Amino acid sequence: MGFRFYAKRIVLLPLLFAMLLFSLFSQEAQDQDDQQQEEENWEDFLFIEDEGITVTGTAETTQEIKVIDKEEIIRRNAPDLATLLQETLDLGFTRYGGYGNQADITLRGFDSERIAFLIDGVPVNSAQSGEFELSQIDLNAIERIEVIYGGSDTKYNVSGALGGVINIVTAKGQKPGLRLGGSLANAGFLPGYSWNFDQKKEKPHGEDLFDTQNLSLFGSYGAEMFSLKLNGFFNRVGNHFLFFDRITESTRRKVNNEIYDAGLSGSFIWNLPDSAKLIASASVYYGDKNIPTSGNSPIKGKQQDFSTRQNIMFDAPMAFIDTLSTEGSITHSWQTLRYKQSSESLHDEHSISAINRWTWYTNDAVTLGFGGDYRFITLDSTDMGDRSRHDGGVYITAEFQIIKKILIIPSVKLLFCNAGSQLITPVPKLGFAFKPLDFITIKNNYFRSFKYPDFEDLYWPSSGMGSSKTEGNPNLKPEDGWGGDVGFSYRFKELLTLESTFFIQWTVDSIHWSSGADGWKPVNVGEATFFGIDSKARFTIPVKLGPIEKISPGVSYQYMRSYLLSYGYTWQSEKRIPYMPEHTAGLSLDVSWGTGSVLLSGHYETLRYGDTSNTAKLDPHFLLTLAVNQEIGQNFNVFATFRNMTNTSYESFKDYPMPGFNFTLGVRAVFDVPAK
Repeated sequence: MGFRFYAKRIVLLPLLFAMLLFSLFSQEAQDQDDQQQEEENWEDFLFIEDEGITVTGTAETTQEIKVIDKEEIIRRNAPDLATLLQETLDLGFTRYGGYGNQADITLRGFDSERIAFLIDGVPVNSAQSGEFELSQIDLNAIERIEVIYGGSDTKYNVSGALGGVINIVTAKGQKPGLRLGGSLANAGFLPGYSWNFDQKKEKPHGEDLFDTQNLSLFGSYGAEMFSLKLNGFFNRVGNHFLFFDRITESTRRKVNNEIYDAGLSGSFIWNLPDSAKLIASASVYYGDKNIPTSGNSPIKGKQQDFSTRQNIMFDAPMAFIDTLSTEGSITHSWQTLRYKQSSESLHDEHSISAINRWTWYTNDAVTLGFGGDYRFITLDSTDMGDRSRHDGGVYITAEFQIIKKILIIPSVKLLFCNAGSQLITPVPKLGFAFKPLDFITIKNNYFRSFKYPDFEDLYWPSSGMGSSKTEGNPNLKPEDGWGGDVGFSYRFKELLTLESTFFIQWTVDSIHWSSGADGWKPVNVGEATFFGIDSKARFTIPVKLGPIEKISPGVSYQYMRSYLLSYGYTWQSEKRIPYMPEHTAGLSLDVSWGTGSVLLSGHYETLRYGDTSNTAKLDPHFLLTLAVNQEIGQNFNVFATFRNMTNTSYESFKDYPMPGFNFTLGVRAVFDVPAK
């Protein structure tokens, strides 16, 4: 009964939205000048310039895609990637506390283990845990971020993208001349009275106003034949914030979560004949962290993170003939995690990957894409021993535009892995894009989603006694499922954008750690279905109010109904997937002038559950953020960001409190030396 009611309601929403669009804007179709302008924008719908990180002219996916550009990244002044994605796109995320702790982004109901993260088009998810550490990427090094919603991506044709793909672009050709700069920022929390672990009252700690310092430096040089870019950062983080402890019903001050981390990255682009490029990039990260065993525990562990990555890519828009383009890359990555509490564990992961993508523009109506990827991983772990794996796949994609207003993209990728019961698996997808009117776009996709188990799920060693025993499961099957979506969008020049996407996905053999007679063990019991609608509206209002030149309000809303069909639960049980809110809403107001901007954004999530039985409740919360940027002269910019302005007490992950009101103040400097 409940499922049919919600299904009918959700299916009607995109239809009503589409009818509303047709009725509201039917008069616009009479304007011939606007029609001509939108006709020119059709090519923008089909193609995205990738500026050296994928083959030029790669067709846009028929899936929903969002791009966060460099300007938006700078204006947000976010401390890390997880915060940036939440504040810009209203993505959900869970975090074990403040900066530097493990953070997971959720995309259409899937966490970071089931989202494919790429850097310059190359997958970077760990084979050990399936995750990507979101705090290890330097935001100042990012040129833009592409977020592709939904499984079985056909833009980059990577594996493991059940929820979607997040591609982080760092390599980009630099303008001629020299550019140097950096930023210095301080973040703090309001001090106050608190009770320590001995339940003794402590006076306010004034040093909490100077809790965190960030230093970032960058430099780039562009010439006719090559360009070079370098970025570096350093953080000192105390994570000393006040929070309300529900167990003792008192205000506590977070301790034992101090962090030092630093990173360095760089890229070199050599321009070759016929617009070809040779791109070399590298990065290194180190973190020294105190990690509490829970948000309220006086016991901490010592964690050290080290990672490095080197990549060489060749990009040729014209390979052999004008209608054939290719790119190839070879990447080596090394990740080390050392954790010590009562005993020490060390996990050392190396991977070498190779990717080759080709695009053949056969004629104006048909484009073919084909290629493959291969990865070899080795893991040397004190807990899991020496492990290795080969995986990858080959794909072919066709893009048909027989009629100018219709784009059809069928695709199939054959995945292979030398571990597990399924050595070769086909993953098909079919996508459509249709423009019934010049200002209306409809996208529709059907896909299979598929992911191999991670090393921790397969090989975690037997430890403990009785019910506390934990053990991996080498007999796990890959996670599998099917999904689809249909999206409607309206775009009127740069003034108005309306979007609404209905999505549904069914997953079987999802891997969950569950407690049984043999203790904690991962098993393929996870079956779940969820569906929802994701809608966004953004307006841009040109104005002349003193120095103010533009006002851009925006709203977003996502409804997602999930059903956990595992552990004996049925549709009638109405058990929801942990950490997935039913309602998520966002609002924003962007006011800008020639030398600065004010950006107000809000994020709201309804009730969530921290367990599969839906007994551990996490209360709804609303987060309000204000970011202010102002140029001072030609070379300096001062900024201030105020987060959680309502001082909401909430937990992102069960038993791990998040910071209340906090602020960041800083200055950024940029110096340009033009080429002679």
